[in-house]
Amino acid sequence: MMSPEILLRKHKLRNTGCRKDILKLFQQEKAALAHCDIEKRLSHHYDRVTIYRTLNTFLESGLIHKVLDHSGATKYALCGHECSDIKHRHEHVHFQCKQCHTTECLERLEIPAICLPEGYQAQEVNLLIEGLCPECRKKP
Repeated sequence: MMSPEILLRKHKLRNTGCRKDILKLFQQEKAALAHCDIEKRLSHHYDRVTIYRTLNTFLESGLIHKVLDHSGATKYALCGHECSDIKHRHEHVHFQCKQCHTTECLERLEIPAICLPEGYQAQEVNLLIEGLCPECRKKP
């Protein structure tokens, strides 16, 4: 896994404390994070506007992508190596646990090709599977 400093340099972004801390948080978590999750963990260092702007910068540069859950809330997850500021490549399945409510990217599962009727043009495809994660399945 690349260090936050290297990721920022690779995406031609300034190396700031907030950006490094948010990237470290994403690297520590395997689940997607909502703005409020990040704010709870980092609010003693950064205000909500700074966190929001940092997330938007990361989206625009291809560092993170949006993940929608069943509530319609927006969460964010680190992008794979193929993403850039020009093209996000995150046509993979997302899984949300009905018990612990974590949302994870299942990057090895691609969304199947969908043939739209003539005249329609897809710009983004999301597939969310709901169920129990491995940790929750172990619980009695």
